[in-house]
Amino acid sequence: MAARSAPSCHLRLEWVYGYRGHQCRNNLYYTAAKEIVYFVAGVGVVYSPREHRQKFYRGHSDDIISLALHPERALVATGQVGKEPYICVWDSYTVQTVSVLKDAHTHGIACLAFDLDGQRLVSVGLDSKNAVCVWDWKRGKMLSMAPGHTDRIFDISWDLYQPNKLVSCGVKHIKFWSLCGNALTPKRGVFGKTGDLQTILCLACARDELTYSGALNGDIYVWKGINLIRTIQGAHTAGIFSMNACEEGFATGGRDGCIRLWDLTFKPITVIDLRETDQGYKGLSVRSVCWRGDHILVGTQDGEIFEIVVHERNKPFLIMQGHCEGELWALAVHPTKPLAVTGSDDRSVRIWSLVDHALIARCNMEEPIRCAAVNVDGIHLALGMKDGSFTVLRVRDMTEVVHIKDRKEAIHELKYSPDGTYLAVGCNDSSVDIYGVAQRYKKFGECVGSLSFITHLDWSSDSRYLQTNDGNGKRLFYRMPGGKEVANKEEIKGVHWASWTCVSGLEVNGIWPKYSDINDINSVDGNYIGQVLVTADDYGIVKLFRYPCLRKGAKFKKYIGHSAHVTNVRWSHDYQWVISIGGADHSVFQWKFIPERKLKDALHIAPQESLADSNSDESDSDLSDVPELDSEIEQETQLTYRRQVYKEDLPQLKEQYKEKQKSGTSKRRERAPGNSIRLHFVHGYRGYDCRSNLFYTQIGEIVYHVAAVGVIYNRQQNTQRFYLGHDDDILCLALHPLRDYVATGQVGRDPSIHIWDTETIKPLSILKGYHQYGVCAVDFSADGKRLASVGIDDSHTVVLWDWKKGEKLSIARGSKDKIFVVKMNPYVPDKLITAGIKHMKFWRRAGDVCIWRDIFLVKTVKAHDGPVFSMHALEKGFVTGGKDGVVALWDDSFERCLKTYAIKRAALAPGSKGLLLEDNPSIRAISLGHGHILVGTKNGEILEVDKSGPITLLVQGHMEGEVWGLATHPYLPICATVSDDRTLRIWDLSPSHCMLAVRKLKKGGRCCCFSPDGKALAVGLNDGSFLMANADTLEDLVSFHHRKDVISDIRFSPGSGKYLAVASHDSFIDIYNVMSSKRVGICKGATSYITHVDWDIRGKLLQVNTGAKEQLFFEAPRGRKQTIPSGEAEKIGWASWTSVLGLCCEGIWPVIGEVTDITASCLTSDKTVLATGDDLGFVKLFRYPAKGKFGKFKRYVAHSTHVTNVRWTYDDSMLVTLGGADMSLMVWTNEMEGYREKRPCDSEESDLDSEEDGGYDSDVTRENEISYTIRALSTNIRPMFGIKPHLQQKEPSADERPPVSRAPPQPEKLQTNNIGKKKRPIEDLVLELVFGYRGRDCRNNVHYLNDGDDIIYHTASVGILHNVATGNQSFYQEHNDDILCLTVNQHPKFINIVATGQVGDSADMSAAAPSIHIWDAVSKQTLSILRCYHPKGVCSVSFSATGKLLLSVGLDPEHTLTIWRWQEGAKIASRAGHNQRIFVAEFRPDSDSQFVSVGVKHVKFWTLAGRALLSKKGLLSTLEDARMQTMLAVAFGANNLTFTGTISGDVCVWKDHMLCRIVARAHNGPVFAMYTTLRDGLIVTGGKERPSKEGGAVKLWDQELRRCRAFRLETGQASDCVRSVCRGKGKILVGTRNAEIIEVGEKNAACNVLVSGHVDGPVWGLATHPSRDFFLSAAEDGTVRLWDVADRKMLNKVNLGHAARTVCYSPEGDMVAIGMKNGEFIILLVSSLKIWGKKRDRRCAIHDIRFSPDSRFLAVGSSENSVDFYDLTLGPTLNRISYCKDIPSFVIQMDFSADSRHLQVSTGCYKRHIYEVPSGKHLMDQAAIDRITWATWTSILGDEVMGIWSRHAEKADVNCACVSHSGISLVTGDDFGMVKLFDFPCPEKFAKHKRFLGHSAHVANIRFTSGDRHVISAGGDDCSLFVWKCVHMPH
Repeated sequence: MAARSAPSCHLRLEWVYGYRGHQCRNNLYYTAAKEIVYFVAGVGVVYSPREHRQKFYRGHSDDIISLALHPERALVATGQVGKEPYICVWDSYTVQTVSVLKDAHTHGIACLAFDLDGQRLVSVGLDSKNAVCVWDWKRGKMLSMAPGHTDRIFDISWDLYQPNKLVSCGVKHIKFWSLCGNALTPKRGVFGKTGDLQTILCLACARDELTYSGALNGDIYVWKGINLIRTIQGAHTAGIFSMNACEEGFATGGRDGCIRLWDLTFKPITVIDLRETDQGYKGLSVRSVCWRGDHILVGTQDGEIFEIVVHERNKPFLIMQGHCEGELWALAVHPTKPLAVTGSDDRSVRIWSLVDHALIARCNMEEPIRCAAVNVDGIHLALGMKDGSFTVLRVRDMTEVVHIKDRKEAIHELKYSPDGTYLAVGCNDSSVDIYGVAQRYKKFGECVGSLSFITHLDWSSDSRYLQTNDGNGKRLFYRMPGGKEVANKEEIKGVHWASWTCVSGLEVNGIWPKYSDINDINSVDGNYIGQVLVTADDYGIVKLFRYPCLRKGAKFKKYIGHSAHVTNVRWSHDYQWVISIGGADHSVFQWKFIPERKLKDALHIAPQESLADSNSDESDSDLSDVPELDSEIEQETQLTYRRQVYKEDLPQLKEQYKEKQKSGTSKRRERAPGNSIRLHFVHGYRGYDCRSNLFYTQIGEIVYHVAAVGVIYNRQQNTQRFYLGHDDDILCLALHPLRDYVATGQVGRDPSIHIWDTETIKPLSILKGYHQYGVCAVDFSADGKRLASVGIDDSHTVVLWDWKKGEKLSIARGSKDKIFVVKMNPYVPDKLITAGIKHMKFWRRAGDVCIWRDIFLVKTVKAHDGPVFSMHALEKGFVTGGKDGVVALWDDSFERCLKTYAIKRAALAPGSKGLLLEDNPSIRAISLGHGHILVGTKNGEILEVDKSGPITLLVQGHMEGEVWGLATHPYLPICATVSDDRTLRIWDLSPSHCMLAVRKLKKGGRCCCFSPDGKALAVGLNDGSFLMANADTLEDLVSFHHRKDVISDIRFSPGSGKYLAVASHDSFIDIYNVMSSKRVGICKGATSYITHVDWDIRGKLLQVNTGAKEQLFFEAPRGRKQTIPSGEAEKIGWASWTSVLGLCCEGIWPVIGEVTDITASCLTSDKTVLATGDDLGFVKLFRYPAKGKFGKFKRYVAHSTHVTNVRWTYDDSMLVTLGGADMSLMVWTNEMEGYREKRPCDSEESDLDSEEDGGYDSDVTRENEISYTIRALSTNIRPMFGIKPHLQQKEPSADERPPVSRAPPQPEKLQTNNIGKKKRPIEDLVLELVFGYRGRDCRNNVHYLNDGDDIIYHTASVGILHNVATGNQSFYQEHNDDILCLTVNQHPKFINIVATGQVGDSADMSAAAPSIHIWDAVSKQTLSILRCYHPKGVCSVSFSATGKLLLSVGLDPEHTLTIWRWQEGAKIASRAGHNQRIFVAEFRPDSDSQFVSVGVKHVKFWTLAGRALLSKKGLLSTLEDARMQTMLAVAFGANNLTFTGTISGDVCVWKDHMLCRIVARAHNGPVFAMYTTLRDGLIVTGGKERPSKEGGAVKLWDQELRRCRAFRLETGQASDCVRSVCRGKGKILVGTRNAEIIEVGEKNAACNVLVSGHVDGPVWGLATHPSRDFFLSAAEDGTVRLWDVADRKMLNKVNLGHAARTVCYSPEGDMVAIGMKNGEFIILLVSSLKIWGKKRDRRCAIHDIRFSPDSRFLAVGSSENSVDFYDLTLGPTLNRISYCKDIPSFVIQMDFSADSRHLQVSTGCYKRHIYEVPSGKHLMDQAAIDRITWATWTSILGDEVMGIWSRHAEKADVNCACVSHSGISLVTGDDFGMVKLFDFPCPEKFAKHKRFLGHSAHVANIRFTSGDRHVISAGGDDCSLFVWKCVHMPH
């Protein structure tokens, strides 16, 4: 049957009835061409009302749910639902895709909006976080993403009057967003008291920061900034769904069916009530409105589109309507007229005219309709209902004929018989009833054979039979009209069916896929005349098959458009149209049928149609009409290039194994050898599975690839240069149009493409991230700016790159079958072609997705016998090469062949470097240039064909098949190889580098060996035979065949070569006497195949390795097995060493020995260096003997997969290595130890880092192990327990006073000390001073600005600009959590630009994510915010030389390094840095691409190439006994010098990435900070040192770190620890671990302390002086410090020797009491700082200490649940006079009453107690308590301060509070680091307040200064003191 090919006719979408009004809004607009754009199902519709014509956009794969119009009104963006939904931007005029945006959202795209100039698009997802994304849609790039809201977002809009601002609204919120850098930061709208918090449905932005929004209750809310300023009440009576702004004002539409027009200031103009108009109905609800000029478009919930002309507003014009919500199932066509009838669950039946494209009748029924049928005469219309009834109407006037209900379940199918007498009604209860039409539908019979619900019915043409399908897929037949089942199938055979709508049956077998049994085809309809069948299925696809189609899996054409299931499909009566209806999208699609004969005329149809035509990729039957595959192509398609282990996996594998190995590696490991090798020449070219990979460069060199090496071959000098940047097989190569750059693609898990320069051999860019397994084809565009690449993943992804930037421009799935080539069209830059198995595709680039369409084949030319593998276009004409080994030149239209060259031995020119193996080898690559044709063959030869005919062979290698056999000659620089390609070859290793001889063998071979005299060559073959040949002529001398399996090694005995040992995979070794040619011995006893054999010097002993990793010894010549202890084996002199086992080479096995095998080894003749080859393609050199596990080595990558053999030449001058699968022979030159200094070696260091890292230092350890608290997640700092105050139940007090009372008025709660003045409440706090600097765990964070006038540093979450002269400070307060690092941009273009990085939660891009702020230090303006993917935080930032790039390092486990273009907020490159902590990474001061990172046992030298980061580990082996230490700081010198400071105090000096010297003991302790001065190159270092005469913690060095001058920081500390250094003009700025910032003069070495702070926190104790602007602080660091607010400095500090917890002034300010952590307290006299008295009555910490207002008593509260009273009038003996009893928990705060008679105590279980003083009696009487006036109030408990407890404090607490001296304001500090300002008292829960951020987690204490001028807050984690200025309300 012809079902194997798809039908040749075609469907074209002509009309769609419907508009999606349900669940969607704002989706209807006028375009610039005055057309109307909207969507329905999965189709974008552009409707022209003038021409009554529709155009369709069909680039979506599922329901469209959102739409936005570009400001120029020609482009449209639409978003869809789906698991991986995407956004299409398309042109409404041509309906072609412009750009596709994907990979950001899940579930669906709820809203879209363009910005003012249309450059950016914002989208909102339907995922759980309702993510908001901003796109640069032209480039297909996401600029920013952030979680939108926890609940649905309904509308989003750009503020068209302010740049970078957006507004979004939704369920119970409105948010105002600002976009800065890549960060979207929201501020929630404040509803305040102006309006209720409610759901906002739509919005529009206006001038002056005004935003209008429509609310759920019909009000319009007007916002200014983020505050609600007024509401327009009752704008609509129900929710406002749509708001549209235009030049004249705003239009709103609501659920009440009204449209209102407003002017620009939102004054009402007019109202149009659609329910009241002619077309209106009750319940009409407006979902979308668009006002342009005098026209208004309205879309309704029920799928109508109205157009209203403003001056005739009571006559809206209905331009489109469709079914409303509810499934649409019923479809019937009129038997004689072009009409279609549909009925739906919306209970309406509608009749559509297919000619006029209009609804002509509509009637509403009582029940949902499920099926319909029209009688043959066209008079009656029958409708089946969901409730089991059916109704018959007259078509003419829709009047009812009958209504019959015989069934309970839904009627799913009914049909009239062809003669019009019967109606068959199929029900879901599995029966079919037959009714007589003329008998007023009397029941005649029923059919009950089915066991499941009835799905389809068909009558026979003679009306005598009925066939049914049911839900089980059963097909049954019945006799009519009785309904008896037909058992005998013979009876049915000849029946002709009047219609075919059944889905099962022989004639429609082909509609089902081959292996599927699913019930997902809903409807079919056969067109007997056109012999086609149309089907509808659950996936929204309409398919066209040939009819009949008998075999499963027939070919088809498919058409998309419906979104979910297509429920029904029917041909019109004259087969002109197909009508399909969608269930969930309730739309009706009308398709025009274009039969075959018309297709020819239709070639000029609009491009959009061909888009939907798929020649069905999915159809499963095999094409039989394709010529069979050529064997070579067949082989090639089988190659998968998959690896068990990719090189990318090695780091993880090593980590896993290291964990296991931890215990074993205690022994000191052997050093790496002194020698190194350098790749010198490669014999081989990859032709067997690659093509078009051979080119001439600009200067006439030849570039190609083999194994993992890009080769540049100079044919004049016969030399090669190598690009060694790849680490696995290169599969493809392309040359830049200018012929100087090359692109190569490789195999890998995430394979990379390298673009490199053929002259410098340096990589320019590395592209990766979008392919899998490998890259098999690349091509540059004609302008050289773009690159196309094809991957070898299952869908052969095609990617288009802007390679210089390293950006992906677009990506698409290529084809299921292998793609061989990709070519960019040189004339049209956006077009590219891919060709491969059975396909050729033509692509256009559109935004992010490529669209292809078949171009018709013009002609074919017979060019070669067999496949054409290579083509090259010339200026005039083409050159081709094929399997037949002929090169042909053609003219430019492929009309005639101008000349052919056959590749034959006879044509070889005398200068050839080698021999042709066979005539006419298959040609795989062709290139022209320099008067020659360059040809690459499948056999691995590269030939140059002169235009006149002679052929020169330039390079060759083995053909396909593994190469294992390798032998070097005993005294000549030649070697022999033997391979599975059945050849034996002799190669010249001297400068002529060519193949000297070749011989074909009957079988492939695995081993070979020269005799000691070099005359004979023994070769072992794969069939178990071996032969000896003459080494010069390669002719046979003798051969034997004693074994069945592969001969794996063959060896002559040393000396005269008397014996020959032949090892086989049979696990035997045969020993032959060479002279007598007899076998004289057999070595037995190996349990597995033999891998290596070696003789001893005397020729008496054999050492053998087997596949089971046994090392065995046999005696020659008889072959007796010997047992030799491993220690003895070393002492035996071996003639050769190729063994990989034994003690001497234990160290060659890598950490991951289980994954990789070492295949070969070879020892130099001086027995010092062992070379090995392994399965991962590494060649390694070890020092011999390599004892102890995991020896150190040098490693070289050039081979791709396994290295099968390695051999040193006779004089050790060269190493020859063989690659198994890459078939290449590589020659390396050996460079002895002395020769090394001249050139850096390219080797890599060993796998395991040394265990020693240079010592231990507490500061380094702390910094390395610190875990930074995220402020928002912090928990309580005190171990509180109990129920929080706002959750406690209050007992009503017994004596509630009567309302009228004669009692005296309540006294003041608080004694106020500024009576007489009017009290003024405090309305705001402004940060004025911060005492503190984060030096304890951050570094390099103090810098000069403005020529040294200002310094910049940070503490907690504020950046501080501090003026050196005045001490004035200004603050950057935009960070929402702790700052960890800071740097200053040094480029003059970016003056005063600072970058700071902060800690943060996970990397979800929300406001809590770690971020970097770039800001202007003077104006404090944020220039850019970079939200990072570094979970935990950013620990280092650095600007590049031009200032445009920023480098950041994360605290995540991989310690990711990221490079940003900070102005755009674009991430350029990112890569895992190291598995342990990286402390610092800095750009070289002169570079935008080089930087260095240092950390725990780590220093790496990085290069940015395109978007890739390349790294080199620092090489230590250049210096004896150097070991990798923990590196802490980095500085730079000229000529690529780098200096790194270490934990041991040494400084390492690096040239490039090699260690060249060590400055020993530059400091006595770790070198924490280094600074490179840009103007003179001098370097400052800072370390940890004890002060001494000559040493100092800061040193200034010359440019090369040879001489230095030390500076002492006279801090009086026992040891100084410098954390940050910076150098200005004549001054050095130093930040220390002790939170001091010191300025040191270079000339006089004078120290000036600029900033000081507490060293350790929390700062618990805080006391303000009763009358002056002084305050005291006491902290965990054992100091009490006195600060002067007015002079902005620390006046004094007392070291107590123990941690202090609390401090207090006496009422006169002459004494100070200090409570200590150890239970002691001290009283000092302020004037002399002498101790007046001290006492220790408790063992635990003193938490609060207080003088009574009359100075008589001292109350001391401790964590032992006690308060002790002391009488100060008794003098300094301090004997306790009494104490308070039964305190339930530890004491937090205490306050005296004004009369000194009572004390209130707040405790750790959230209870407040009142005690009498001095008796300590617990006061219980509430009335008495209410009458107390307090002297101070610092309690966090009590009804008066109930309002300070917030809702969100489950884990965190309010820690401290203080009421102002005026008694009317209250400040608190809490665990979230917030300072809050309340009114006092605040008894209501959750009182209103203002909050102030700045501290890190935990504010430990807070106080007002005298006169309420300032508030002081003391930090917990940040050890800082913040001074806030109080702003009082004006009188």
